[in-house]
Amino acid sequence: MAAGYLEILRARHAARLLTGTLVGRLPNATAAIAIVLFVRAEGGTYSLAGALAAVYGVANAVGQPVLGRLVDLHGQPRVQLPAAVVSALAMALFAFTGTGPLPLAYGAVAAAGLFTPPLEGGLRALWPSVLRREDQVHTAYAMDAVAQEVMFTVGPLLVTLCVSLWSAQAALVVLNVIGVLGALSVVVSPPSRAWRSGPREAHWLGALRSSGLLALLGAFLFVGIALGSITVASVPYADEHGGDAVYGWLMAGIGLGALLGGTVYGARQWAGEPARRLQVLVAFLAVCYLPLTLMPGAVAMTLLMVLAGVFLAPVIACAFVLVDRHAPAGTVTEAFSWIVTTFTVGASVGTGLAGPVVEGGGALWGFAVPGVAGGVSLLVLLVTGRVLSAPAGRVVVAASSENDPNRAAEPRFSSGDRA
Repeated sequence: MAAGYLEILRARHAARLLTGTLVGRLPNATAAIAIVLFVRAEGGTYSLAGALAAVYGVANAVGQPVLGRLVDLHGQPRVQLPAAVVSALAMALFAFTGTGPLPLAYGAVAAAGLFTPPLEGGLRALWPSVLRREDQVHTAYAMDAVAQEVMFTVGPLLVTLCVSLWSAQAALVVLNVIGVLGALSVVVSPPSRAWRSGPREAHWLGALRSSGLLALLGAFLFVGIALGSITVASVPYADEHGGDAVYGWLMAGIGLGALLGGTVYGARQWAGEPARRLQVLVAFLAVCYLPLTLMPGAVAMTLLMVLAGVFLAPVIACAFVLVDRHAPAGTVTEAFSWIVTTFTVGASVGTGLAGPVVEGGGALWGFAVPGVAGGVSLLVLLVTGRVLSAPAGRVVVAASSENDPNRAAEPRFSSGDRA
């Protein structure tokens, strides 16, 4: 199982790009909890903390595809690093001024979210130039999804460590400085400096001109809703079965399941049409949400959470393959950024939807939401199956300067759709 991953990491620049991207994304992964802890330390209310965190999330969702399009137009170094610096400066402004003038606090948090660099989409755009074989690129997508789960598990721990050693203010500043260093490591690397997006026709819709990408976004909105609703439904369950410690174990269980599932999925090559494979994976994902409504004891429920997370990373990895296939030429970074944005918006909708459901029917009905959302996601994929399976892109060996400045022949997706 480890051989495929080791082969990826031994490729020149691969480990550096993966590590730099993960480090650069730490501010984004830790923003919500860091903002909440800082506002609490400042004596603010939880309502204010939640509002500021929500503003950051919405601004981030807006900024990712916009910055992704700028990366496609102007290259990675000219966009990623300045954006990372502006985002860090805005968060530092928030850290040093506090919740004092509320308009300034909201503006600083919004700017920090809006200018968060699209490192995630940028890394996926770079993989074809670093890994010459298509199967290696697919394995890298899976490894990327697994690494995300590690980051979102370790990130909050780093926040609490910084808070305990120094202060909540220091946590905001230190993590954003680290994020800038991670972005810097990526953009000064030869693959990032050499990368250029393919030729594109000017159109205001950009990547959204692709019907295949729109189908994926529709499906991923409901996957995000499912995940967001679980985080809310788990709160009343934990209150009845042991409190915050149980809640922590439940959330860790989902992350562990995604880590295990993504590791196994990426360790082998998969034959067949990826659109059909995504349908099967989402079907398993939806089915694995259903046992959560049984609400057994804390230990058994944690194991069910592990099961609920098993197919999450494989779904994300398989979707990356289809994004690569259906993204119109010259819009690959923007297309990957739209997936990130849609998933984030879906998670926010899920948390908002699950709240009234839990208040009206308790945790049982709250845990029914992810199963329903997973089923709707599958329905979207089934209805749009022809679009996703259509030969909008096919694997060819073509000499292209899009990802290879030396014009070396490489396997990549060549899309008939053009932006």
